[in-house]
Amino acid sequence: MLVKFHNLVRDLSRGYFASQCVLAVVWWILVFKVPDVRHATLSALPLTAILFLDLALFVLPSALAAFGHKCALIVLVPYTVAMTTFMVSYTCITGEAGWGSLLMTLATGFTISCGAILYFPRLPTHLLLRGPFAFHTAARTSTSSYILKTSGQTLFFWLVFLVVVPWAVASFEARAGLALPRTLTATSLGMLLLFLGTALGLWSAFCMSIKGRGTPLPSQMPSRLVVSGPYAWLRNPMAVAGIAQGIAVGLILGSWLVVLYALSGAVFWHWLVRPDEEADLRRRFGEEYVYYQKKVRCWIPKSISRFQNE
Repeated sequence: MLVKFHNLVRDLSRGYFASQCVLAVVWWILVFKVPDVRHATLSALPLTAILFLDLALFVLPSALAAFGHKCALIVLVPYTVAMTTFMVSYTCITGEAGWGSLLMTLATGFTISCGAILYFPRLPTHLLLRGPFAFHTAARTSTSSYILKTSGQTLFFWLVFLVVVPWAVASFEARAGLALPRTLTATSLGMLLLFLGTALGLWSAFCMSIKGRGTPLPSQMPSRLVVSGPYAWLRNPMAVAGIAQGIAVGLILGSWLVVLYALSGAVFWHWLVRPDEEADLRRRFGEEYVYYQKKVRCWIPKSISRFQNE
């Protein structure tokens, strides 16, 4: 069953590269035929030079990757990253070609993701789990120490992922001319969602500190399995809280790109972080976690009544 799933994912990745090749050709036709498309995506950039680069280093390698030729990725991935960097820099400086920058950014994300699926027998997600993100049980100390560490970690992650990154994304969105008008309804909904997400995040974090005797950081994970509080309803309420907060910030800022950034974080966590995290929990807590995993869902709330923490 697992082999069939991996084969399906690889087929979908090849399908993406085929679509990318076709869409790139269609886009170039529109660039030469429709002035508005040219202005929105390339503005005053030299068409001929970019066309030849794109055909040789983007369109052709995408076609080869669609047929499963891994060597094409050695050209495709660096070119896509370099072109995206150039386009985003151009937009930040001039305020033009915003849609071109956005499309290239999306292409880079999908190219790297699908390319990794094709290139590696198994995605090297373990490379993400090193240093402070490596799984280790927290050293024994006082409850107040766990709470203090959790507070510091929470403040840091909120500052980076809910303030700095959204501000940068929203600033780029405004500079690129991609921003939508802000509405009172979206702002009010964002404020409510931010309150709920923050409350859930704090409740989850402090349950982990007090009942689990650890922190949210992987290098200081709880020594006890927490199945009470919000963990009685969701396997990872902190992830749900973080995604909700990100969407809320996007609504408050009136930034659809920040909302997209938050949803991308959900996909990243679900597909790349969650499998390794849950494998580590199964190793550390054995059948207790296996039972808990069967009874409590990851994203959709479902209660559990057995073996609540003392």
